Amino acid sequence: MVSKRTQTSSVQPFKPTKQELIEAEGKTVPDVIAPDLFVLFCGINPGLYTAAVGHHFARPGNRFWPALFESGFTDSLLSPFEEHKLLELGIGVTNVVARATAAAAELTQDDFISGGRRLRGKVRRYRPRIVAVLGVGAYRAAFARPRAVIGEQPETIGEARVWVLPNPSGLNANYQLPQLVKLFKDLRKAADMH
Repeated sequence: MVSKRTQTSSVQPFKPTKQELIEAEGKTVPDVIAPDLFVLFCGINPGLYTAAVGHHFARPGNRFWPALFESGFTDSLLSPFEEHKLLELGIGVTNVVARATAAAAELTQDDFISGGRRLRGKVRRYRPRIVAVLGVGAYRAAFARPRAVIGEQPETIGEARVWVLPNPSGLNANYQLPQLVKLFKDLRKAADMH
């Protein structure tokens, strides 16, 4: 019997050149969004690699795609170049801050505050059931919640429940893939995706 779940993607990414990475500074990546999603994942902001290739969580070593797969959100390990397939599953992706930087540390408090306002507007417009912000520091800064912790938040955005998950970047050594998978599974159960 062949399992419906597969671990490999057939889409071959391309690797940006050093010059393309330099030129990606300040670029944006289009949202993967539609009305009435189960979950809208919200990254901090695009890194240069992601902005250079134009697809979310594209840098090798980012654990977003493996965590989605291993937690059961997807039946196969998708490539960032297949991000459009998420919409068929009721999943979307956006960012708190739209513009790309080499590191999230380059973002200012004003970047986060204005990004939080834009995110609120998107959530009210598209009405996802749950917004999952991938980075506790970004959530704290964007929504003036300095004591927020990982997990479901007591606040909502419009009708949407709010979850905070760790940043899946490979640079975030505080959370390894097994821990991310467990937290993503908790979110998937809360989203009641059938």
